[in-house]
Amino acid sequence: MNIVCLDLEGVLVPEIWIAFAEETGIPELRRTTRDEPDYDKLMAYRLNILKEHGLGLKEIQATIAKIEPLEGAKEFLDELRDTTQVLILSDTFTQFASPLIKKLGNPLLWCNELIVDEDGMISGYKMRVENSKLASVKALQSVGFETIAAGDSFNDLGMIRASKAGFLFRSTEAIIKDNPDLPAYESYEDFLAGIKAAL
Repeated sequence: MNIVCLDLEGVLVPEIWIAFAEETGIPELRRTTRDEPDYDKLMAYRLNILKEHGLGLKEIQATIAKIEPLEGAKEFLDELRDTTQVLILSDTFTQFASPLIKKLGNPLLWCNELIVDEDGMISGYKMRVENSKLASVKALQSVGFETIAAGDSFNDLGMIRASKAGFLFRSTEAIIKDNPDLPAYESYEDFLAGIKAAL
């Protein structure tokens, strides 16, 4: 029994933090898991910047409300879900992802939670489990699933490598170069064909 595990940001929707960086004019917030492999370090960096500028959840959610899925993403996901089971595995947060997941037709999402204080400021975050994408894939395998995984960033490589088939989608030149054995796709049409061939 197969299940396809997909990253969210950069694969199906634009990067939330990049959109927020553009909205606020704070270029430091453009840093993502494509740039920083250590997620805790990246989040500490982001939360410090938010605190410094007095920005909270409300401001980020206002930006997210304007974000649409990447062109062709919903159609790709609809066709894939007609073929096999799909799980979105993301290191984002339910408070960020919920409106975007609705726009994608409500696929199953496993992600994390923000800790928000009474003033609406983000004071921390709670990861579902350490190395959540890899841990999730291993858990699925332990109950009889064969996983196929795809993503674009450093934090996707663990689940990709642990799966029976794995792909990069619209990744960086550096990640593609460092992982020459992984098929790397740029179009949803080719990506869908690659996944279907692996099923």
